[in-house]
Amino acid sequence: MLILKVIYSAILIFMIYATTMASLQLNLLTHLPTLIQDPWAVMTLYDAYFAFLFFYLWVHYKEDSIFFRIFMFIMIASLGTMAMSIYMLVQIFKLKENEGIETLLLKKASK
Repeated sequence: MLILKVIYSAILIFMIYATTMASLQLNLLTHLPTLIQDPWAVMTLYDAYFAFLFFYLWVHYKEDSIFFRIFMFIMIASLGTMAMSIYMLVQIFKLKENEGIETLLLKKASK
């Protein structure tokens, strides 16, 4: 699981860095009218949000709490890859020594 910890940590660090740098250079809210005129920018947003939806559907399957599901939907919709990386890191660090990828990906059996 070390490799997954490294990968998701690197993704999180990069996304925080890239988002910070982009935010310091350009105000998204004032630039939004220009962005929505660019078909590739719009298509990239569609692509990203469909990927976020795929990931959220897995979170919805894995988590039982309706409140946590709603919380994660809001986090993924607003923070995207950063929220997904944090979720994965939390899940990975929760794993016990003898648990593998199956435990990470599959829902725990109801008691």
